[in-house]
Parts: sequence; C-alpha cells; structure tokens
Amino acid sequence: GKHRVVIPYLGHFKEEYEKVSKLYMNNRIRTTKYTLLNFLPRNLFEQFHRVANLYFLFLVILNWVPLVEAFQKEIAMLPLIAVLIIIAVKDGLEDYSKYKMDKQINNLITKVYSR
Repeated sequence: GKHRVVIPYLGHFKEEYEKVSKLYMNNRIRTTKYTLLNFLPRNLFEQFHRVANLYFLFLVILNWVPLVEAFQKEIAMLPLIAVLIIIAVKDGLEDYSKYKMDKQINNLITKVYSR
C-alpha cells in the first residue's frame, strides 16, 4: 500500500518540511477565476464569447468604414464599452468576494488527530 509521511512544521523539522513540501501541491482552496495579471484579457475573452457583444463589436467595426458610417464613430462604441465595463466590474466584485471567502476558509484553525 501507499504510505503517507507527515512532517510537523516545527522548530528542528523546519528544514526537512521545506524540502519535502516543495514536492507536493498544497491543499489551499481556490475558487477564483481571475488573478490580477489575467483579469483583463480573460474577462474580455469571456465577454466576446457572447453573441450580443460580438454583434455590437461588428457594428463598431462596420461604423469605421466610411461608406457604411451611420453616425459618429465614437458614439457607436459607447454601448459596447458601457456593457463591457459594467460586466467587468460585476465579475471583478464577484471574484473578489470569492477570494475573501477562500482566504477565510484557508486560514481556519483545524484540529489534527494525534495518537
């Protein structure tokens, strides 16, 4: 069978713990979808998978063609930009609340069984 080695994170075991702990994944819970580095690209990627956002993007691009231009280019972008910003803020706030909950759960004091 498989054996499990438990090394306490205490004084004279600290070096051994750090050496062994690098070999294994930690058991932290992470339910967040974004990080600070990938928030903008990942959020935009997800938002442009929605057909409505692609439609508005198509209208903005089409409005930049001089022959098809229906009204000012800047005004055509306003609805799309407003929707993207509102959804990004909503997603960011939801993800931040998940982050706070994960942090709270990961910092809970646990009981360890010892003979």
